[in-house]
Amino acid sequence: MSTDVPFARMNGLGNQILVADLRGRADRITPDAARALDADPATRFDQIMAIHDPRIEGTFAHVRILNSDGSEAGACGNGTRCVVQALSSETGLSDFVFETRGGIVEARERPDGLVTVDMGGPRFGWADIPLAEPFHDTRAIELQIGPIDAPVLHSPSAVSMGNPHAVFWVDDVDAHALERFGPILENHPIFPDRANITLAQVLSRTHLRIRTWERGAGLTLACGTAACAAAVSAARTRRTERALTVTVPGGDLRIDWRTEDDHVLMTGPAQWEWSGRLDPLTGAFTRDAPA
Repeated sequence: MSTDVPFARMNGLGNQILVADLRGRADRITPDAARALDADPATRFDQIMAIHDPRIEGTFAHVRILNSDGSEAGACGNGTRCVVQALSSETGLSDFVFETRGGIVEARERPDGLVTVDMGGPRFGWADIPLAEPFHDTRAIELQIGPIDAPVLHSPSAVSMGNPHAVFWVDDVDAHALERFGPILENHPIFPDRANITLAQVLSRTHLRIRTWERGAGLTLACGTAACAAAVSAARTRRTERALTVTVPGGDLRIDWRTEDDHVLMTGPAQWEWSGRLDPLTGAFTRDAPA
């Protein structure tokens, strides 16, 4: 067993994150290792943020993101905040640029300890999300759960924030069995790459409340890209302003959809829990002794 990859168990508003440092190595964390780590209660996670050596000039690292089912994600805002906090503690730096599957991500740890991540610009074109068939207007696509004449959920807003998202507008996010509908909608044929499914409740012009079924991970206490997707969809459908608070089960995120460059900024906390070492092939791990 080669448990020689250092990692940290962290969380972003309850979003369970493993940050693994594979810099200086050529191997990767395998899907089997990811599934094994998720199967152990001690290391159960929503995403693994695997830090690799930079491949693009001007970036600090290449970050590969794994879901708990072993699949890859294009973006993870809560996980990125955890990566920034871990690297800031190591290096003393506050500003970072990462390459991810979803694109280049800039992030900064603020003096108050919160981390702001530039999530880039949202993509609304049906082929960019992607959807399996053309929709002229993705502010509300034809998709529903339940009887045709009395659907339980219907007409979600669709958007990509590096990952595909469907946002259903509801009066109460707790009034729907997301644990039952989430897997069905995640794997609906309209989403060729599957999708993150969010229930969004408008509390005011500057405040949303959401719950999310995360693609490849299931119900989660927080999903940063879902918070961004809900915020831009709310502003795009004139339900809210472009700067607002998004409350997830784990707490509050601040989302700002800038007008000058269309980028979405997400600000929130990250928390270190404990550290250890893992085998990237099998997922076997050891936990460091308490300091």
